[in-house]
Amino acid sequence: MIKLIRNLFRKSWLFFANLSMQKKLVVIFVFLITLPITYVSYSSYRTNSNSVLASTTASAGQMTDNAMDKVDRYIADLKRYTILPLYNKDVQKYLDQKGTDWDKNSSVNMFLMYLANTKEEISAVYMIDHYNSIFYYNKPGVNELYPYERLAEWRVRTEQASTATVLTGTHPIRVNVSEQRQVFTVMRSIQSVSTLKNIGMIVIDVDISLFEGIIQPLNTVTHGDTLIVDDLGKVVYNSDPAELGKDLSGSPLLAQATASRGNFRLDIGGEPYMAVYSVSESTGWKTLVYIPLKELLAPMKQSRNAMMIMTLSILSFALLVAMFISYALTKPMKRTVQLMKQVQRGKLDVRVNVKYNDEIGMLGSHFNRMIGRVRDLLQEVYETEQSKQKADMLALQNQINPHFIYNTLESIRMLAELNDDDRVAELTYLLGLLLRYSITRSDEIVTVKQELQHVENYLQLLQLRFPEKISYCFLIPETYHSLPIIKLVFQPIVENAIFHGLEKQAEPGTITITAWSERDDVIFTIHDDGVGMDEERLASLNQSLKDGKTDKFGIGLRNVNERVRLHYGENSGLVVSSRLGEGTIVTLRISGFLRTGEMPLPEPNSYA
Repeated sequence: MIKLIRNLFRKSWLFFANLSMQKKLVVIFVFLITLPITYVSYSSYRTNSNSVLASTTASAGQMTDNAMDKVDRYIADLKRYTILPLYNKDVQKYLDQKGTDWDKNSSVNMFLMYLANTKEEISAVYMIDHYNSIFYYNKPGVNELYPYERLAEWRVRTEQASTATVLTGTHPIRVNVSEQRQVFTVMRSIQSVSTLKNIGMIVIDVDISLFEGIIQPLNTVTHGDTLIVDDLGKVVYNSDPAELGKDLSGSPLLAQATASRGNFRLDIGGEPYMAVYSVSESTGWKTLVYIPLKELLAPMKQSRNAMMIMTLSILSFALLVAMFISYALTKPMKRTVQLMKQVQRGKLDVRVNVKYNDEIGMLGSHFNRMIGRVRDLLQEVYETEQSKQKADMLALQNQINPHFIYNTLESIRMLAELNDDDRVAELTYLLGLLLRYSITRSDEIVTVKQELQHVENYLQLLQLRFPEKISYCFLIPETYHSLPIIKLVFQPIVENAIFHGLEKQAEPGTITITAWSERDDVIFTIHDDGVGMDEERLASLNQSLKDGKTDKFGIGLRNVNERVRLHYGENSGLVVSSRLGEGTIVTLRISGFLRTGEMPLPEPNSYA
């Protein structure tokens, strides 16, 4: 049975694949248009519902963060107020003074009145001196306070917190014999500035009406209900006053709110809700907004019904235009295929007439750019070969009949040895080595070691010519010695450094060649401590290396730079840095040198 189904599917696919593009498009259009409307409506409904939920959740999360941020800033202000007694000399003096008098009462009450009026929501401010005398100031509407009933609790909390501020959640306080008011409290022990000993406490009660102005706009926008609990899980704020102070630490309302911020779904009274929460880093209080999903998704159900009607309306119209669209799409493709066949026959002057910016138009545009790029590449290959031949000719200009000169120098060296003239013999021997090395083409591949040996022969020849004038030092890792490199790369640079840097100064100079790797690239530097050059001359030289234009200075460097770039790519080449009177550094980068040479990276301090 499975085999029969597989064969049927294969035959159907082959039949479809062998249809013309126009017929394929008609079949695809018909198939897509006749998809079950119920599936389309359901998918759209789910997508839009998730989008609305995500958008509402993100918005509610942002508003929750903003609400908690306002509460945090308010509490931060209260904490700063509890520090003010440290900076009031009169308060410091009276808190440590036993007993009470008119001056003490007047000064302390004035200070408490100032604190109480800094915030509208502050119900009362208390201050306890070193001898448990309580001073307080309450706002209008608070008839009577009973601070001595709360003194023991204040003492325990401040002693546990030492010098830190204590924040307590919402709790009731008596304001007369039968009436209570819900507040949260901020308190701190007060230390003597001179002795650092505790000399009292300051306590601030804040009415929870503070939360009304912050939370109500959030509930209005989200159509939900907001809850604030402290770090112990007790309710700090709820729109239902009966819930204030209730312990929700084990409630499912908080069970999933374990991160610093987030959202989750839950059922409350059999109805689905989306809960968005945020935890304050400074207070540890947690703000949760419970949004009813039924009300949130009600507009989406109406949208689903409208979408089904719209789908039925456009179904007939889509079927009518299917044939026209398939013809319009396939016509430019057929034209492009015809042009491709002409390109296969070698005709490169063809071009697609692009009318539209759709995918077919983009295909035609890319086809035109591809043909143009092929023509450019052919021209570039031709110009590259011309440049390479020119570079080789420049490199061969100094090789005038090298075989004849080398044989003649060998004869001179033999005569010098017969006459015991060792210096002339060594000079002719070194010169012969240099000429022999230069006989073959400049793009012949040698090793780095052979190239360095050629430079050393050249420098030894100059040392014989200019005794005590030139010294050199090669700091090349041994692992680089066997890497392949084109000939005559270092010697023209060294020659340029000597005759334009060292020869122009009276004191001796040094040529230093170093190398290191950067990923697959190898960096060589040829440094001389000669006369250097000014910034204008340096900029002109680097520009000539970059654009290849002729310059009366640095012809050898441009020759090397051009051959290196032709052989190793555009990322390779020379860069010159110099300061007048301090010397010159020529940096040679060979891109992909280690990858091409298949050599491991050198070990540290493995210099020859």
